[in-house]
Amino acid sequence: MGFDWALGLWMIGVAVAAALSGTLVLSAWHLRASRRSGSVFRDAGSETLFLFDGDTLVDATPQARALLSAVPVTGGARRQLMAFLVPRFAGVEERLAALPQEGAFTLAGAAPDGGLPGGSDLRLRCEWRGGLTRLAVTGTEDHHRLPILDPMTHRAIDEELALLRDIAGRAPVLIWRENSAAEVVWANGAYIALAAQQLGEDQEMPWPLPRLLPTPVTAGQRVQLSLPGIRDEDQGWHEATAFGQPGGQTVFAIPADRLVRTEVSLRNFRQTLTKTFAHLPIGLAIFDRDRQLALFNPALLDLTALPPDLLSSRPTLFAFLDAMRDRNMIPEPKDYRSWRRQMADLEKAAASGRYEETWILPSGQTYRVMGRPHPDGAMALLFEDISTEMSRTRRYRADLELGQSVIDAMDEAVAVFSSSGGLLMANAAYSRLWGHEPETTLEDMGIAAMAAHWRAGSAPSDLWTQAEDFVATLKDRREWAAEARLNDGRLLHCRFTPLPGSTTMISFRPAGQTGAPDADREAFRTRRRA
Repeated sequence: MGFDWALGLWMIGVAVAAALSGTLVLSAWHLRASRRSGSVFRDAGSETLFLFDGDTLVDATPQARALLSAVPVTGGARRQLMAFLVPRFAGVEERLAALPQEGAFTLAGAAPDGGLPGGSDLRLRCEWRGGLTRLAVTGTEDHHRLPILDPMTHRAIDEELALLRDIAGRAPVLIWRENSAAEVVWANGAYIALAAQQLGEDQEMPWPLPRLLPTPVTAGQRVQLSLPGIRDEDQGWHEATAFGQPGGQTVFAIPADRLVRTEVSLRNFRQTLTKTFAHLPIGLAIFDRDRQLALFNPALLDLTALPPDLLSSRPTLFAFLDAMRDRNMIPEPKDYRSWRRQMADLEKAAASGRYEETWILPSGQTYRVMGRPHPDGAMALLFEDISTEMSRTRRYRADLELGQSVIDAMDEAVAVFSSSGGLLMANAAYSRLWGHEPETTLEDMGIAAMAAHWRAGSAPSDLWTQAEDFVATLKDRREWAAEARLNDGRLLHCRFTPLPGSTTMISFRPAGQTGAPDADREAFRTRRRA
């Protein structure tokens, strides 16, 4: 029996066709099954894709989930994504709200509203797919053309990024970024932790982030944090420093409670000093290290006759002295050049604490001016009106001279001693009688020295010892008298009289003496004045 080649070929063709048909059927079934069980991001590749049903995240690529985990905002996935998109894509929230009507839109990350660096390298594609929102974040063409980093470089960048995030998160100061609408679009850990104290147990962190400090914040502004729900130890004053950038600014708020307390203490101390100085009769002018008037009291206005507006303008030391000179409140020297030299010497002496002079003004007033150094190169001038004191001193001296003239006119020799035994005064008759002027000697002319002189000029007697005891006695004293014999044979009448203040007057009169020569008395007065 021969082989039928036609039949064999036909059977082979049928087998091949059946195999091809089965293969096509299986491929179609697998393709359909994969479509039913696969992700909606089957064509995602390396893109960052999100799929939301309202605020609920339905699906996301691994890159998308990594992005959400890096956003330092707590709450739902939609809030975390908005915290990433809003600073980088202008108007994204408004466009997403209108997405059901638009169907799809694309935004470029130009970062015009306080966006973060690098935002211009991104693109956002949003689509409305049967009630679901599909968002795709991709880089621009220029971004994709960047050279691929080697693993070590990529690891170094990641480590540095993690370090910077850790530093910002642990910084003990408040750091945040706000857009041109003064909305907080980024904040560090300290800011978020402080803002979280205002939230209830069931509340989530809102977006944009809540503002803790007043708006707007300017560079160098000092603001006080006082919000309900925040612990007292976390509130207080902060020193804000803002760095402006296109469309927004970054703000650093450094705690300044200690500085504020120091300034308040200093201000209270200065007010206390000012109130104290206000009641002093001495004029006070304090000049700083630049020799500008820093502080003065009301008495200075009365003593110098300077207008308040001049002193309030903080004049320099020489401008202050020039103004006093114009009002004849400084002793006028012979020429202006010597006066300026004198004022320069005044500054040097006052800075070292060695300046103290008495100014006799043309008006007849007398000022005592003192210069005292202060810390940090400052200097203080004190003006005291001693006109009354000088007048009282002059009157006292005149009274002393008058009293001396009175006892000098007496014929009786008189010596007056203090309660401690020191010689207070003696008259001309005493000098003629005993042959010496005790007030012109350098020796201590107490009662002991005077009694020794009397013993030497008289016959031996215990009278002078009694005189010493009487002068030293302070109570229960009565006037008494005695006699002594001088070396020349004359009899001397002595009288011991207690005076007020435990002082003692001892008077001597030779027997038969009726008066003292006027010439001798006048010669004694002349020597005393000299």
